[in-house]
Amino acid sequence: MNKDYILVTGGAGFIGSNFVAQILSSTQLTVINLDKLTYAGNLATIEQFATNDRHIFVQGDIGDRQLIDNLLDKYQPRSIVNFAAETHVDRSIDGPASFIETNINGTFNLLESTRQYWRKLTDDAQKQFRFLHISTDEVFGSLTAQEPAFTELTPYTPNSPYSASKASSDHLVRAYFHTYGLPTLITNCSNNYGPYQFPEKLIPLMILNAFAGKPLPVYGDGQNVRDWLYVEDHCHAIALVLEKGAPGETYNVGGNAERDNLWLVNELCAILDELLPTSPHCPHQQLIQFVQDRPGHDRRYAIDFTKIQQQLGWEPKEDINSGLRRTVQWYIDNQAWCQTVTTDKYQQQRLGVEA
Repeated sequence: MNKDYILVTGGAGFIGSNFVAQILSSTQLTVINLDKLTYAGNLATIEQFATNDRHIFVQGDIGDRQLIDNLLDKYQPRSIVNFAAETHVDRSIDGPASFIETNINGTFNLLESTRQYWRKLTDDAQKQFRFLHISTDEVFGSLTAQEPAFTELTPYTPNSPYSASKASSDHLVRAYFHTYGLPTLITNCSNNYGPYQFPEKLIPLMILNAFAGKPLPVYGDGQNVRDWLYVEDHCHAIALVLEKGAPGETYNVGGNAERDNLWLVNELCAILDELLPTSPHCPHQQLIQFVQDRPGHDRRYAIDFTKIQQQLGWEPKEDINSGLRRTVQWYIDNQAWCQTVTTDKYQQQRLGVEA
């Protein structure tokens, strides 16, 4: 097995591209970046790696068994990190089929190819190999204001087609460890934010709408609570789990930043007012508009990351206030990227209205 290679699926998307950037800057590994380049994964995001000879991009689908087999045989990676997924709840409401195809069937296909590859490795290489599956806190369902945060032992109760598909893939990954001995790992993270996030998600959508003077849609009463995790912190956690995590284990990764959606949008407006004082849309708070709630909208997510903190020594470094400021500034400085990735793909329209 060539220890110089790591296969990253979904590496042209939001979290995946940030992870690739971190691996390239902090290790000597060569990244095989496999991405289907659907709406949320795009070449503009990985232009930053264009001159790096340790980044090899392959356009393709984790559902393509022959392609996966060929990549594993050619590069002999020491590990696989699976980011590839359909991820937006609203899109899963409008069209769940692609979520089933990619998140469940695609993960199954990737696991099968990996299992056959891993079986042929030497004993030592088998022990060193890792398959890390990136998942979400949404598999745990919804919390009331009084309930304790999700732990790794919280039962799965997914409430959307998206979270149900991710729960299914988690179960498959876990089963391949217990049934076949494949050294798998799973991380379940809270809501990520930061550079290169596709503008259908809450934070970049609010920022881009504010730039254009468009309404800032807040679902329902705005009191839905999420734990916010800066993407660089998440990527550090993933790298640590890959290096030191125990095969078969699951690790929750949270940002220690529970905030309701209305607070978040108001905070973004305040930052925009400060960073763009001459904007004709100041105060940006005037753009806030309450809209019909998402069908089956989970009320609260919260992550208890005690396990990864105590066992691996990880904790988030980015404060929510400084993280939001960094994020807003990035979108101000990279409006050309926003224009490129949204053209013909997404026009900030409302998704997931009809159940």
